[in-house]
Amino acid sequence: MSNRTLQVDQALYEYLLSNSLREAPILRELREETAHLEMARMQIAPEQGQFMALLLRLIGARRYLEVGTFTGYSALACALAMPADSELHALDISEDWTAMARRYWSRAGVADRIKLHLGAARETMAGFAHSEPGSFDAIFIDADKTSYADYIHYGCELLRPGGLMMVDNVLWGGRVADASIDDEDTVALRRVNESLLADERFDISMVPVADGLTLARKR
Repeated sequence: MSNRTLQVDQALYEYLLSNSLREAPILRELREETAHLEMARMQIAPEQGQFMALLLRLIGARRYLEVGTFTGYSALACALAMPADSELHALDISEDWTAMARRYWSRAGVADRIKLHLGAARETMAGFAHSEPGSFDAIFIDADKTSYADYIHYGCELLRPGGLMMVDNVLWGGRVADASIDDEDTVALRRVNESLLADERFDISMVPVADGLTLARKR
């Protein structure tokens, strides 16, 4: 027994998946197809997708925004967790990656509730913040790390009070805790983590699931 977060080796990770993961076949198929791509590491872990879906159910989310869609796994997991009349906005810059997402969203029967925005996420979020502030129940940020601060800024404007922001990759493979590492992405994530800790607009918890996920509830 320990009062510290348990380190998860491969055997324990496999136990975790076999005893908690309820992954829909369509999600598993998307994850397995994505695994063949060169940038497959950008996909979230299945247990993270299930955790996020549970959080959306807990807060009764009906309007959700994600920044960084890749091949659509997180969007699909979340769309399946929300009511049929929910609305999901997915932001990305890649037509190629999101073409796979569109295919799976259609097969899963949720394409009608997902609106894909191709282009600069910062501009799309700024537009939403101008026209529809406080209109989203939940936001997931998983895109270019050096722009996280901007995404969080606009995300706070877009969330309703009590809304949930989920910020991915906050542990960054452990690199954020290694002072000898000072590449642009790592430095940006350190600053984001420090900023969220001090940001009184949110209640926060950094959760060591997958590559680290900070939950920030707008006060």
